[in-house]
Amino acid sequence: MLLTATDAGQIALEFLMADWNILEKDRQWFVIVNSSLIGQSWYIVELAVEGFPDRWYIQVYDTGACDPNYTFISPISGSDGYVDLGDLPHLVAEVLVSERNAR
Repeated sequence: MLLTATDAGQIALEFLMADWNILEKDRQWFVIVNSSLIGQSWYIVELAVEGFPDRWYIQVYDTGACDPNYTFISPISGSDGYVDLGDLPHLVAEVLVSERNAR
């Protein structure tokens, strides 16, 4: 395996930022929570918005490619409202609203 856990985390983070068209100034809100090697050929990378319980799980293969069918998990559903998002930049809040509504 040529990728390290750190490499896989950065690749997954860049993948999510590109998928959501996150502006450079808003990228600081997203963090790599964990990056775990699964078997010999891929990692599962856990990403989050810092301080929030929502999580993205992205598979990163040893080729550096990400599976576009990532998993999003949150204990907060869209029907619970969005009062917790008030202090986030607009685009970051939109991402969480969209993901919560899609589950």
